[in-house]
Amino acid sequence: MTSYLVTGGSGYFGSLVVQRLHGSGHRVRVLDLNDADDRPGDVEFVPGDVRDRRVVREAVEDIDVVLNNVAQVPLAKDHELLRTVNVDGTVNLLDASAEAGVSKVIHTSSSAVFGVPKINPVLPDTVPAPMEAYGHAKLAAEWACLAAAQDGLDVSIVRPRTILGHGRLGIFGILFEWIADGKDPIVLGDGSNRYQFVHSDDLADVCILAAAKEGPGVFNVGTDRFGTMRETLEALCEHAATGAEVRSLPAGPASLGMKATAGLGITPFAPYHWMMYSKSMWFDIEHLREQLDWAPRWSTDEMFAQSYDWFVANRASTDDDGASHHRRSSKQGVLKLAKQVSRLLPRV
Repeated sequence: MTSYLVTGGSGYFGSLVVQRLHGSGHRVRVLDLNDADDRPGDVEFVPGDVRDRRVVREAVEDIDVVLNNVAQVPLAKDHELLRTVNVDGTVNLLDASAEAGVSKVIHTSSSAVFGVPKINPVLPDTVPAPMEAYGHAKLAAEWACLAAAQDGLDVSIVRPRTILGHGRLGIFGILFEWIADGKDPIVLGDGSNRYQFVHSDDLADVCILAAAKEGPGVFNVGTDRFGTMRETLEALCEHAATGAEVRSLPAGPASLGMKATAGLGITPFAPYHWMMYSKSMWFDIEHLREQLDWAPRWSTDEMFAQSYDWFVANRASTDDDGASHHRRSSKQGVLKLAKQVSRLLPRV
């Protein structure tokens, strides 16, 4: 039986990993600021901040494998937290893991380290080029992982594309609400940008497989069945059958509007949203087949349909302010007004 520490184990993805490991009979411990209602009773819980070295040292004691999922997400919009949690917290965890003799660390990073890629697909050896604070913080955390690996710690980096799956909300909660209410979702430009997603179950598979693979590595994770942003939302509207249709806004002015309203605090957007929503990005995942013997189970259309159906079935509980950012719907602000007038926008 392997002993796992899951940092951020009360968040959306971290709790899924906890459930998966626990269900496989492993000993599991969680490090998080807050506990989760769905934590199994025999999963240990260490309350605390990853920036607290004492707490981190306590959490890694007698642990074989660390799965680092704690992160300050872009929607928090606090650059100090982005740096101290995502970078300093990762350094604390890596140092404590090395001191405790942890055999493997899996660090969950982000595709935001690539900003808007100049060429697709993005390869494992594509040079990162972040364009906003969150991406820079995640890249700095990756540098800490690479430095720790050079010093002898077995640490691998997993970079997911945009995550979906049952219970995944955040900004998607707004999209799902609009469509459920028969309101029209919006693409920027003509929506012809190809955009890749990953199901949380597929991502968990990769993290666990990477944890069992000896030696440092870098793994970029996404589905292999995806299309354009317009095709994705049109398929979801067809699945929902609420009469919602995809509408368009000019990409340039809309991105400026997203940035301005976010700056005023009246929309929930973060820089990555207005930078990427009209852009193409996808990972080449052949290295995952070769190194981990892995292939994705979920297509984009399937994961959107499942995520939407979960939202509809659980809509009454999706505004829980006590949940992590990705386990509750983002607050719409003035998007509530946009929701009412979206049908006035052009379809192309």
